[in-house]
Amino acid sequence: MEKKNQNFVIFEENEIPNRELKISRLLNAPIELVWKVWTDPDHIKNWWGPNGFTNTIHKMDFKVEGEWNLTMHGPDGTNFPNRSIFKEIITHKKIVFEHFNPHFIATLLFESKGERTLINWSSLFDTSEMRETLIKAHKADEGMKQNVEKLEKYLQQQLKLN
Repeated sequence: MEKKNQNFVIFEENEIPNRELKISRLLNAPIELVWKVWTDPDHIKNWWGPNGFTNTIHKMDFKVEGEWNLTMHGPDGTNFPNRSIFKEIITHKKIVFEHFNPHFIATLLFESKGERTLINWSSLFDTSEMRETLIKAHKADEGMKQNVEKLEKYLQQQLKLN
């Protein structure tokens, strides 16, 4: 249930799972490399998005209140413009960005596990209906899984180069 305050909206805790997409993965790469491929446009353009998608990064101002604009190019040639604003950045720990159209807040948590990195990624949508629409119409849940799988493959390629 939603409670309104003059400055913000408070949601009951049991509503959050119905509005959230989450994935966790233990990556076989050190946190420094994982962080680098997440925060450098020359890297992220190579793995971001579901299978078959490519990217053009127009702007990636990786700082708090910095803007990230990219176009994801679908396998069928459809272009998907994306715009986000970075809200919180803690080096090697956390990235939070607000994505627009559809609107959601993405939170990425990074935890070093020696030569491996645990990543916890969640996207919190405004409503459970929006989450369900994106899962049904665009397979957002499968897309998130494929995105992490592409990240894993890219990290392994980078490790082989070094």
